[in-house]
Amino acid sequence: MIVGIPAEVKDRENRVAATPGGVAEFVHRGHEVIVEKCAGEGSGFSDEEYARAGARLVDTHAEVFAAAEMIMKVKEPVKAEYQLLRKDQLLFTYLHLAAEEALTRALMETGVQAVAYETVQLPNGSLPLLTPMSEVAGRMSVQVGAHYLERTNGGLGILLGGVPGVPPASVVIIGGGIVGLNAAQIALGLGAAVTIVDKNLDRLRQLDDILHGRITTLASNTHAVAEAVAGADLVVGAVLIAGAKAPRLVTREMVRSMRTGSVVVDVAIDQGGCIETAKPTSHSAPVYEVYGVVHYCVTNMPGAVPRTSTLALSNATLPYGLELADHGLAAAAAADPALAGGINVLNGQVTHKGVADAFSLSYSPWESAIGQGARAASHG
Repeated sequence: MIVGIPAEVKDRENRVAATPGGVAEFVHRGHEVIVEKCAGEGSGFSDEEYARAGARLVDTHAEVFAAAEMIMKVKEPVKAEYQLLRKDQLLFTYLHLAAEEALTRALMETGVQAVAYETVQLPNGSLPLLTPMSEVAGRMSVQVGAHYLERTNGGLGILLGGVPGVPPASVVIIGGGIVGLNAAQIALGLGAAVTIVDKNLDRLRQLDDILHGRITTLASNTHAVAEAVAGADLVVGAVLIAGAKAPRLVTREMVRSMRTGSVVVDVAIDQGGCIETAKPTSHSAPVYEVYGVVHYCVTNMPGAVPRTSTLALSNATLPYGLELADHGLAAAAAADPALAGGINVLNGQVTHKGVADAFSLSYSPWESAIGQGARAASHG
């Protein structure tokens, strides 16, 4: 298979979908790999390293898309890339379609085979290709929050951990999954007072055990969330429903109740956000204020630490990318139900129920959609 690795084009997105080591693995298995020049620069990987690994380097974005049978990316295609996709091309990347109707419809129109990292799901419910970036974003969320709590950056002027005789900041984390756990670990390490809100009581028990009782846990309901948010200096939105739009658990009125100069970091913004006042921002313009509360809602947070993020992401995605390249989508998905769960759009059909429900579109199981594609080809 011809595998294409384009440079990322989203604002200050310096990650790359494959390391030189990953390229070498594809080449070792007999695949051709095309890499756009300078694609790895932001993550500290030179063109020379890719060339030594066996990649063919090309000058332009368009050349990668035109030649490749499978495109591996980090972030979802932007509008300028829609026209580069083509029927039956395999696209393997983060998509977050439940918050992106225009992209969903564009993928349907092109007939591309779109497999999303974030909905590859193991039998135990874990998300192996989302977890590394959730770990990064969770840890970053507290770093970012601490930065914007500084007065010089628009915040209250609070040191997250306080000092002897002065209380620490109150950090409230909405959601106790991978993002929430990693945010809590960093916040605790900095000395903050941490509260985690989640609807799953068993998960709260587990978090209390993992974190040795150093956190306050709250069962999620509207009243509990409202009270916790009102007293928070930093709120981290960490809610995830795999493949679906995030529920808005922090309302506009809750944000209004917060003190001027407090901070919210909505890590769930890729899936539409779990804070009602949240809207997507970029690394170039990361924050805005609503009711005097600083909002940080960057949709590609891990792109700020690309070396760490690229290594962590490629560790997880490479085995699945090799499956797809070795066997093709149909055979790889049939052999690996976890990978099959990543198929979001196929032959013009939406094959993930969460995405279909988000936009009131028809849902087709991937087996049905791939069968329709085969029948259409036979009549072509």
